[in-house]
Formats: sequence, C-alpha cells, structure tokens
Amino acid sequence: MSVVRPEDLSLCEPAAKPRVRDRIFETACELFYRHGIRAVGIDAIVCAAGTNKMSFYRSFPSKDELVADYLRYKDAHFWTWWDGVVAPFDGAPRQQVEALFAAHVNKTCSKESRGCGLANAAVEIVEDDHPGRAVVVSHKSEIRRRFRALASAMQARDPEQLGDALMLLMEGGYLARLTFPKGGPVTSALVAARTLMDAHGA
Repeated sequence: MSVVRPEDLSLCEPAAKPRVRDRIFETACELFYRHGIRAVGIDAIVCAAGTNKMSFYRSFPSKDELVADYLRYKDAHFWTWWDGVVAPFDGAPRQQVEALFAAHVNKTCSKESRGCGLANAAVEIVEDDHPGRAVVVSHKSEIRRRFRALASAMQARDPEQLGDALMLLMEGGYLARLTFPKGGPVTSALVAARTLMDAHGA
C-alpha cells in the first residue's frame, strides 16, 4: 500500500474556513475514503486542512479517535440513505429491498464511489481494541438485522438465510465496484436480489 505524503496532495492550499476542528474532520473524511485509513497520516491531514499538529491534537486526542469519528459519520450517513430509500414503500418489504438494491447500484456505480467506507475500514483495522472496530462491527450487524427483518416481513421460508444472502449481495457489490470501476457485476445486483427473494418464496 502506498503512503500519501503531504507533498503529493492537491489540497494543501489553505481554504476559507469553517472552524478548525470541522475543517480537519472534513478533510480527514475525504482523504480516508479516497486513499485509505492507513495510507493517510496526521501530517497529510493537517497539510490538506491548512492547519498544524497542535490544532489537530487540540481537536482530536489521537488519529485512532479521528478514525472512529469518521466511521460514525459514515454509519449515520448510510442509515440516512437507507431510511430515505425505504420510506416510500412502508409496509411493502419486498419493494423496500428492491428499492435498496436499485439505489445501491446507482450509488455504487457513481464516479466518486470507492465502495463502502466501513467495509474498507474492516480490512484495514484488525485490532480488536481500536475504537473504530466496534463502529464497523455494530454497523454491519445492523445491516444483517435489518435484512433479516425484511425477509421475515416478506414471510420467506428461511428469513435468516435470505437476510444473510441479501447482505452478502450488497457487500459483494461494493467490493466488485472496486475491481470493475465501470460497473461490472454490481449492475446485476437488483436482478440477483429478486432471484434470491423468488427462491425463498418471498
């Protein structure tokens, strides 16, 4: 994995300006998602944010805590997206799943997409005591719970199995997007979700 150095970044011109903590956080979110958590050090963040290490440590006790905040932001943003997608189909669980996968394809195939930031973090953060690890585990566990609940509401023959299969399909779509940047298998995710639901009588 290449390391992002401050001199490699195009963001090093100071910009004008929310408060320093917000600027550091917004910059870190962009860099972590674009380049990866391990590749982006504090030097690169403060340079791109147009500040310094003293301001960084006044705002965040450590890079690990900043990473955890980044992942909490990603988690909240994801659930806002999910809730917005399913809301028009309240009481129609199959339509909710279809809407989720249609939106998933559109979102994942966008030019800016680098997959799921939390799934990417799961690969990079292997330490059980890292504050970001619990955020990732909680997030993925909630996706699993929600898909199982939707499968149960559809009266699938085996709702836990169908819920897990739908989760695997969505997770795989994010990964496939990184391998096939112009679309690839993820474009078939909605058709695959329908096939799974049909197979489970849902």
